[in-house]
Amino acid sequence: MSRLPAPRATWAITWTVLVAGLILVGADRAPVAAQPATPGATPVELRVAWWGSQDRHNRTIKAIELFQKKYPHIKVSYEFAGWQDYWTKMTTQAAGRSLPDVMQQDYAYITEWSSRGLLAPLDDAVKSGVLDLRDTSDDLLRAGQVGGKLLGVNLGSNAQCWVLDLDAFKKAGVEPPAVNWTWADFEKTTMGLHEKLGIWGMGTGMWNNQLWGSLYLSAGQWRYSPDGSRIGYSDDRPLVDYLQMLLRLQKANVLIPRAEELSTHNTETKGIEVSPIVPGKAAMAYMWSNQVVAVWKAAGEARNFRMVALPRIPGGKPADYYKASMFWSVTSHSKSPREAAMFVDFFTNSLEANDVLFAERGVPIASKVRQALQPKLGKSQAEMFAYLDRLGKDVQPIPPPDPPGHTEIVKNVLDPQVMDPVAYGRLAPDKGAALLRQEVNTILARAKKQ
Repeated sequence: MSRLPAPRATWAITWTVLVAGLILVGADRAPVAAQPATPGATPVELRVAWWGSQDRHNRTIKAIELFQKKYPHIKVSYEFAGWQDYWTKMTTQAAGRSLPDVMQQDYAYITEWSSRGLLAPLDDAVKSGVLDLRDTSDDLLRAGQVGGKLLGVNLGSNAQCWVLDLDAFKKAGVEPPAVNWTWADFEKTTMGLHEKLGIWGMGTGMWNNQLWGSLYLSAGQWRYSPDGSRIGYSDDRPLVDYLQMLLRLQKANVLIPRAEELSTHNTETKGIEVSPIVPGKAAMAYMWSNQVVAVWKAAGEARNFRMVALPRIPGGKPADYYKASMFWSVTSHSKSPREAAMFVDFFTNSLEANDVLFAERGVPIASKVRQALQPKLGKSQAEMFAYLDRLGKDVQPIPPPDPPGHTEIVKNVLDPQVMDPVAYGRLAPDKGAALLRQEVNTILARAKKQ
């Protein structure tokens, strides 16, 4: 299977330029033209699916209503869910050859889904002008390319982050961390917040598979080998140390217990709004930068949040990278690929739609949209834009998309056989790390042969 190499220079341009909307696109690129409605056009039905918070659902539905107003011959039905339920539904529909016309896709899965022939290339729609990307930097499109074909259009750019409740830090007399803080600093900070305030120092997400990857990115490696055939690191010690830290924090009631996280504060199934930082039950939260929009809205505009980079291993490199938050992809099951591409174009270029969407999925990729939004940004959007700017050069090149087999690894091994048993005290961290290595190598080797 052909794979696109990880773009090593994708984020050389500073985020100050991106946020200001001053990316220089080629001189041959003309202004974006709107897609006119076609009088008397044949009625078309489109199905669209996405995952996300309730705030995202509300905004997306309003944008869909605007799309249908512009194209009255296109009727859009939609479905949405939390992260885990979404992928369960999409996998079931893929097996039954009944995927929606347009689906929200993730960088972690785009290679695997394309390898199964489930995503339709959008290159012809771009060439014909149905999908107009002339106002978008090529750098912001590469993440959606696999094997030289455009299989997903970036819906916004973001990065992982820690969100701090600055009022809680002030009340506790704890200094907010520096951009280059370490996991030792994190543990000390979390303990200090809990001791002073009696709340959880840290909320949900600490067992998330993304942190497994970023942990090794900070160590100068990645969780998978470049060719996707085996585990990508030689030493289990960083993961073992990390799991041991989580057990210490959980035992001290500084970190939300795993059982309570899964039952009450499961942001992957119930939406980011159930994060303990929203009602002030935790002083910090882990999330992707675009999620701060929904969190801040749920918590209230009066709250004071600040976003900082992920902690690093001692002496390590930055643990963050810039990433396409998600994509719109047209599936190979679509019977109306042209209208599906028109839908993607609308979300990318329409100023009216983006006034509603308002960067909830991340910093928009079309420069004219960024320029139009800049004067209108609220506290949450302004902080998101500023955070990506603050990271500046303190990020790593984006790793390759996760290989086929990643979904199986997370669902069948990492969570049920490693993270949960370790969290519940049924499996020692070193045993869990060794089991993970063994199972990852087995699954990836098998996927490579298929």
